[in-house]
Amino acid sequence: MATHQPGGLTSAPRGHLLQQLRALPSAILLIVQLLGILVYPFTAETSTGRTVFSLFQLVVLGLAVAAVRLTPALTWVSLCIGAPAAVLTVLTAFLPDSDPLGLASDVTHAIFYFYTAYALIRYMFSDNDVTRDEMFATGACFTVVAWGFAYVYAVVQTIWGPGQFVSGTPHELRWVELLFLSFTTMTNTGLSDIVPGGGHARSVMMLEQLAGVNYVALVVARLMGLTLARFQRKPDKTESAEGEQ
Repeated sequence: MATHQPGGLTSAPRGHLLQQLRALPSAILLIVQLLGILVYPFTAETSTGRTVFSLFQLVVLGLAVAAVRLTPALTWVSLCIGAPAAVLTVLTAFLPDSDPLGLASDVTHAIFYFYTAYALIRYMFSDNDVTRDEMFATGACFTVVAWGFAYVYAVVQTIWGPGQFVSGTPHELRWVELLFLSFTTMTNTGLSDIVPGGGHARSVMMLEQLAGVNYVALVVARLMGLTLARFQRKPDKTESAEGEQ
């Protein structure tokens, strides 16, 4: 029974909403990542803004761990990787000019996001029933992989120099530019305003292109096939029920 709160409100709708949100961790992860893409341009120009975005990344890491908790993957593995990534996120916010610290943070984040993608794929392939959260997981997994490769690009740029990626005038690309490159590579749109300038960058970009093609061919195609099969089975059940009457 719903309990009345001051002002005539009831707690039942609020509790029902929280229950629905807990049942859709992949949807929340996807929404927060997309919001991060929109928020980043407003925070990248100042040190305070970069700190705010670093804290925002911690929220994304927490949501990723929450999404992994509902998958067959081991939660303790994600925690062991995610905790150092969170600590390094805070440290790099206070020491943005430390290359070793930044490199360690980028490597840890890349490992964490790729493991999260692996966990989400296992989640989507764990059974033959397609839930609402699994449909959101297709988008969340795609963005997680794109974020993971963005951190790999950052590692390549730190180790082999800014010349690995070329964009107009020579400069070290910001993380949001590397994320943009990752999305254009993953989706195979090829906007070409940022191009690989070195062999290491080309190698990583070819791997991401392959990942993008295989993701659509395997993951998305399988879930769409299962969804269509579910709708095709519904008339059969209705016909069988009418035959029994």
